[in-house]
Amino acid sequence: METLNVGDTAPDFEAVDQDGNKVRLSDFKDDVVVLYFYPKDNTPGCTMEAKNFRDNIDIFKDKGIKVLGVSVDSSESHKKFQDKFNLNFTLVSDRQKDIVKKYGVLGLATAKRVTYIIKNGKIVFVYPKVSPREHAKEVYDKIIELKLVE
Repeated sequence: METLNVGDTAPDFEAVDQDGNKVRLSDFKDDVVVLYFYPKDNTPGCTMEAKNFRDNIDIFKDKGIKVLGVSVDSSESHKKFQDKFNLNFTLVSDRQKDIVKKYGVLGLATAKRVTYIIKNGKIVFVYPKVSPREHAKEVYDKIIELKLVE
């Protein structure tokens, strides 16, 4: 399956986060959601990207934007990753690879590095290729440019 496109309905999902709590995309239907997929916890690029979101999370929270990181790692792996790097946003575990398949981002055995910006259940922007170093600011600037938040 190919990645989804702008205008597509964002597939709902139910999974668990780093604390074992249920997470549903539909729980954020009135919010702007940054749904970013990444290959693996504790790898150099993924760590860089996660730390970039961590360091910029206040600009997202100030505008009510939700950030969800998704990989096929377990919730236990996510918890260790979160604790090790003081990550301050939700990490979603997709062990069954259901979410990555729905979003067309399944690589050989992991998620591809792709980010979706979602508002009102619709995909409003897609980053099919991501440079992890400054991605959070890039995403935030796009949300502002598209006037998705006040």
